Amino acid sequence: MVLVGDVTDRVAILVDDMADTCGTICHAADKLVSAGATKVYAILTHGIFSGPAISRINNAAFEAVVVTNTIPQEEKMKHCPKIQVIDISMILAEAIRRTHNGESVSYLFSHVPL
Repeated sequence: MVLVGDVTDRVAILVDDMADTCGTICHAADKLVSAGATKVYAILTHGIFSGPAISRINNAAFEAVVVTNTIPQEEKMKHCPKIQVIDISMILAEAIRRTHNGESVSYLFSHVPL
């Protein structure tokens, strides 16, 4: 793994679509801290968290690992205080409604339902 750029005294945010065993993302977090990042966060769409994932996250340099609720995380959160969940049910429901009614889904890029 090669880090491109200077992260010294900066907050780093890792973004990924999914994390399964979390080996790569935890390695990336440790690499960022060793390169001088002050804090590291991960933002993930789908937190699968299988096998050694929870142990890896607990031992990695993350301040927080933020995931959506596309997969239930209650049990994982009991074993890993770094995991935080964002509820995306309203935006998914609105996207489905718009698709069903033939309305613009791209409208949601600038108008997020609350």
